[in-house]
Amino acid sequence: MNLLADLRAKQALYSQYGQSCSLARAIFADGTLANALYRMQAALVRWRLAPLALLPHWLNKCLNGCVLGVHAQFGPGLVLIHPVGVVINSAVRGGRNVWIESGVVIGDNRGRTPMLGDDIFIGSGAKIIGGVTLGTGARVGANAVVLEDVAPGVTVVGIPARPVDARRTAAT
Repeated sequence: MNLLADLRAKQALYSQYGQSCSLARAIFADGTLANALYRMQAALVRWRLAPLALLPHWLNKCLNGCVLGVHAQFGPGLVLIHPVGVVINSAVRGGRNVWIESGVVIGDNRGRTPMLGDDIFIGSGAKIIGGVTLGTGARVGANAVVLEDVAPGVTVVGIPARPVDARRTAAT
């Protein structure tokens, strides 16, 4: 079940800095309702009940302030860390363990939408626009605007987003 995998990923996120996170804490943390409504919406689409998927879609918009396209697809381990302001186009495809902060926009440009690999982190306010691909393990910094592909394991920052020089950041 994808929702359980999402909760396990949220536990991993919250546990990475020391104290372990219980499943109960993950359930009551910010963003879990948005994840559950998204998974409900995705299940209704899978069961060919797309018109009914508009109900959890609408609830997510009203209760969580986020818009997750009815046909957007993410693998297990999706974490909406803070869902407010998140907007994701219906044609977006994401892999496993995609972690998304608040205010993120993942959108279409001229009919082309982003493809996200596995183990992706997207920082607050980031924009990922058009037919770009984020490779496995990519990281997008806060407020970055991604208009070009991001290679696997690379961190990008800035407007437009550019790779971070690992040697420069290690020295600072």
